[in-house]
Amino acid sequence: MTLRVNVHEAKTHLSRLLARVEGGEEVVIARAGRPVARLVPISERPDRRVPGTARGKITIAPDFEAPLPESVLREFEE
Repeated sequence: MTLRVNVHEAKTHLSRLLARVEGGEEVVIARAGRPVARLVPISERPDRRVPGTARGKITIAPDFEAPLPESVLREFEE
């Protein structure tokens, strides 16, 4: 559920809004009725990436750096 509040209300009740965000809600802050910001809970940091975990899963074609065919190049020019 998304709660929408104006800037004045957000400034006045920031602690309450943060408590709701911690509970999983989103809060949209609007100025003159137009949304300008969104408060969302911060998710835990993902596990640290380990280099090399995709080894053997990705291949690069031998002609990777070869020029593109003329028919493909023309598509970029149109």
